[in-house]
Amino acid sequence: MKKLIIAAGTGFLGQVLVDHFKNKFEEIVILTRGNSKTIDGIRYVNWDGRTFSGWENELENAAVLINLAGKSVDCRYTKENKKEILLSRIESTKILNQAVLKCQNPPKHWLNSSTSTIYRFSLDKQMDEVDGETGNDFSMNVALSWEKAFFKTETPNTLKTALRTSIVLGKKGGAFVPLKTLAKLGFGGKQGKGNQFISWIHQDDFANAIDLIIEKELTGVINIVSPQPIRNSEFMKQLRTAVGAPFGIPISTFLLKMGSFIIRTETELVLKSRNVIPKRLLENGFKFKYENADAAFKNILNK
Repeated sequence: MKKLIIAAGTGFLGQVLVDHFKNKFEEIVILTRGNSKTIDGIRYVNWDGRTFSGWENELENAAVLINLAGKSVDCRYTKENKKEILLSRIESTKILNQAVLKCQNPPKHWLNSSTSTIYRFSLDKQMDEVDGETGNDFSMNVALSWEKAFFKTETPNTLKTALRTSIVLGKKGGAFVPLKTLAKLGFGGKQGKGNQFISWIHQDDFANAIDLIIEKELTGVINIVSPQPIRNSEFMKQLRTAVGAPFGIPISTFLLKMGSFIIRTETELVLKSRNVIPKRLLENGFKFKYENADAAFKNILNK
């Protein structure tokens, strides 16, 4: 029986994957901090992402395990939040490593979340999986520690892939919803200098990329991004056009810092230049449905 396990699969990306894979697997199990239940044939099994409690038995005979666990980075980087951002990623990855090794028949392929934020701020060089350069700040160190926790434990019978995912644009969650609201309210101008790159991917391409990785049994690290990083000023201009906003007030770095403090988030989420390209996906013949942001916006807005 072909079985898919999604750890922490109740959020936006989890639902994108469930919608994509629901007719491709005979059984889908979501590991969740919520109550165990069955809805529309999908089983939800309680776990805390840190200790064994019976959920580990679900990994037996699974074809694919996808781990999406990790506290959202959309918060203030207080000492407490930074600790939880790191531990939620490391501990869930470590306990899954232990669970996989305990299995008589472990998952054939384990795909673990990572982030395109692992690469340094770049206004010039495009970062791929071979020549991409990491750096030394909180976000990059979290990503590096996360991947180290994932790969350092050898799982002889389970393939491993780290998904260096960028901003995923979709209709029902992720970054697009607040960005669309900003643009409609007239605040869809450039953010900061506006020359920073945004690496992004449409939710359909995100799901299709995961599908290709499973089908071709690709391992190691893979950038889950569109082929065309776009500068913030152009991204916001295309978004304004897509939502029909006649103007967009630019938001200075100073105002961004004030606003992010008020809404309890960090300016890094919009000011860091993520100039990342999907070298390995393209080398393996992946065809993007949405290569440019304009086409992605029109699809999401059904235009």
